[in-house]
Amino acid sequence: MDVVVTEVMRNRFAAMAAEASYIAYRAAHTTFVKQTQDYQVAMASLSGEFFAFPTQSGVTSGVCQNIRGIIDEIGLEELGDGDIIITNDPFSGGSICTHTMDIHLIKPVYYHGELIAFAWAFIHASDIGGSVPGSVDPNNYEVYQEGIRITPSLLYKGGELNSQLWRMFEDNSRIPELIWGDLQAMISGLNLLQIRAFELCDRYGKRTFLEGIENILSIAENKSKEILSSLKDGSYRFSDYLEAYRGEEPIFISAEMKVNGGQVSIDFDGSDPQVQFSMNFPSSGYHSHPMLCLALIDYVQTVAPTVPVNGGLIRPVRASAPSGTIMNATFPAAGGNRGVTINRIYDVILGCLNQAIEGGISAAGSGMAGIISASYRDPQSGRRLVSVVEPFIGGGGARRDRDGVDGINNPTAYLRTAPVEAVEAETSLLFKRFSLAVDSGGAGQFRGGRSLQIEFENRSVSTIVAVRGLDRFRFNPWGIAGGACGRRGESILNPGTPRERKISKVDLLEMKRGDVLLLTTPSGAGFGHPYARTAESVLEDVIAGVVSPEAARTVYGVAITGSAIDASETKALRSASTSSEQLFSFGGERGQLEKLWPSVIRAHLAKKIMQTPQGLRSHLLTLLLGRLNDTGCPVTSNSIDTEIRELLPN
Repeated sequence: MDVVVTEVMRNRFAAMAAEASYIAYRAAHTTFVKQTQDYQVAMASLSGEFFAFPTQSGVTSGVCQNIRGIIDEIGLEELGDGDIIITNDPFSGGSICTHTMDIHLIKPVYYHGELIAFAWAFIHASDIGGSVPGSVDPNNYEVYQEGIRITPSLLYKGGELNSQLWRMFEDNSRIPELIWGDLQAMISGLNLLQIRAFELCDRYGKRTFLEGIENILSIAENKSKEILSSLKDGSYRFSDYLEAYRGEEPIFISAEMKVNGGQVSIDFDGSDPQVQFSMNFPSSGYHSHPMLCLALIDYVQTVAPTVPVNGGLIRPVRASAPSGTIMNATFPAAGGNRGVTINRIYDVILGCLNQAIEGGISAAGSGMAGIISASYRDPQSGRRLVSVVEPFIGGGGARRDRDGVDGINNPTAYLRTAPVEAVEAETSLLFKRFSLAVDSGGAGQFRGGRSLQIEFENRSVSTIVAVRGLDRFRFNPWGIAGGACGRRGESILNPGTPRERKISKVDLLEMKRGDVLLLTTPSGAGFGHPYARTAESVLEDVIAGVVSPEAARTVYGVAITGSAIDASETKALRSASTSSEQLFSFGGERGQLEKLWPSVIRAHLAKKIMQTPQGLRSHLLTLLLGRLNDTGCPVTSNSIDTEIRELLPN
């Protein structure tokens, strides 16, 4: 490996990816792409690994995806210059599309007739048809309800548009002209990547170009292995919960992470089967799916911020989930709301990491990314207009050496907030509040990031508001080393009026003219005991309006008079010990649940359910949870086995 040439290639790859992504972003049409930036453009090797991937724009969590599965469904022998593959099918191509709203494009790049790479792009399409405007209803139970689904197909052949294929999509989307504009913007990015690849080959030679790809992938792999080797060897298990809809029992997610000298394996055996909501996602494919181990990828980049950002980062990691579980769902499971499951998987792997690093590393963040879509009828044409308008995420977890970030959490930190003025201009919503909540971050030596509050009024006769991705409305984000849990989320319709109504998680809500909706996200949890936070830091928080004087006294043990610390009273308040015997602080709701259902017993139930016929699993799980809950006694593996034998004697 020529170090100088490799470094030149590394920087050229990064620059061409950033340029192409910026071009696509500037030319996009829908709010969710041109403002929120739920899109990406990148370049992949012949093996399907990304080697040129942007880090400052678009979605950054997909860097370790592998697109070769999509290509193989078409067949290399069927591809030629000027072709572009399109797909949004989650059940083919290695499950790169984790829900049908993500439309992926792949353009093979030929240099003097020889295939040298693939240019790739995707957008989150704001509407692809389906049962509701925006295509995502959290209560959907099969993929047929989630809009048109296209298995890997050629949108362009030899540079010519397959107009029949596009017409099929156009006839199903409520906003086809906007989606077409987004796709053309992405194609501009693909074409630019091809031009830049040709320039590199012309200047340095095709062989140097291809060697540069393999070299920077290897550098990322070796650095990832080096970082992961600093984890304590051993086996670590952690579990967490997703909150189901319609009052059903929570969904259990469990993982075991094994560390052995820089190699990490993750097994999700013991997690619940796929569900009758749109919270599933498939993760089958030729390689570990990055959404099953995103926390590890983020950890490597945090420890080594100069590491090349490419698909080599995931090479030392293997992650698997039994087929038919919620994180490896099978056809025809609904998955429009799969982002909330990916967030919880992130938290589960973070829980394992906290055990593999002496003293822990980070408390849980909000654990969700609420995505608001709004639909109303144009009063002139009668046509239903739809826009995905705003992400709201919630605070990040406190880290071992610093506070959590307000309003932002790691797994989806790449999503941008759309300007309120743009949202108001394109929808029927009027924003009344967009702010951070006081006293919301989980208390600790390092404080969790604060909750975000959004309040808006409907100005149309009727607007359908859908919010996907909400969670942590029942179970708090967990704290570390004595840190307090984060606050839970909350939704209130018409707050402060006689019509005020708490509605928990919003799924699909019709708002009449004048209705107001107030949404509050969960916050990040704390790290370390609150009494270990310096009194000066608490005073700064009070002065800044982050913490109230009452919370400073009752939670942090800091007495503040005016704008000064009362040292003697603070000393008296803080006389209690700050040591913590438990690494995790889970909160009362989870504690009550696990008195009846210890996590090891809940995992036993999930494994038993996964041994039953697939068509019966969801029904059996609901039935067993109800029957065993009714006893009011702690559940055992024997009681589970007995109930299953009675229900399925054969």
